[in-house]
Amino acid sequence: MTLWLVRHAQPLVAPGVCYGALDVAADAQATQRIAQELAETLPTGLAVQTSPLQRCKLLAQALQGLRPDLILNVDARLVEMNFGCHEGQRWDQISRAALDAWTADFWQHRFGGAQSVSELMQRVAAAWDDAVLRGQPCVWITHAGVIRAASLLAQGLRRVDDASCWPNTTLRFGYCVCLPLAAPVAER
Repeated sequence: MTLWLVRHAQPLVAPGVCYGALDVAADAQATQRIAQELAETLPTGLAVQTSPLQRCKLLAQALQGLRPDLILNVDARLVEMNFGCHEGQRWDQISRAALDAWTADFWQHRFGGAQSVSELMQRVAAAWDDAVLRGQPCVWITHAGVIRAASLLAQGLRRVDDASCWPNTTLRFGYCVCLPLAAPVAER
């Protein structure tokens, strides 16, 4: 089974702004272009799970408009990590102490007071496990943090204690990757 992971188009926020769970729109033309590319690429009859944030939901709706055979479902588990009081702030304005506290306890610390990496991984793992149980290929239209979490799940990793082990590859807007959906393995 295959899971397609798609990142939304460029959000309409200034560069360098923290916008995890902040519900910001995405560039409309880029959203339509990405939807067109996906419509030409994806196989028929896939279930499309989308984050409820508008930058993802609008891409999913544009895709479904081009491909009515795709079944669209909103799944709150696919939302980006919530950075709490840091949402909407420039990353370079967030204190070094706040960033250091997060990396010192990467798994459990609620950066910005809202959500930990542990909580993000748990909800993405729940969506992953449901997809495995359904036993059908699917598409997630989501965010960079969710895609990174899913890439760890594909490797059998369900816990990341050290910030240096979190995937740090830059994921361009409109990024699409296919991962094999596999049953959960023992936690490492």
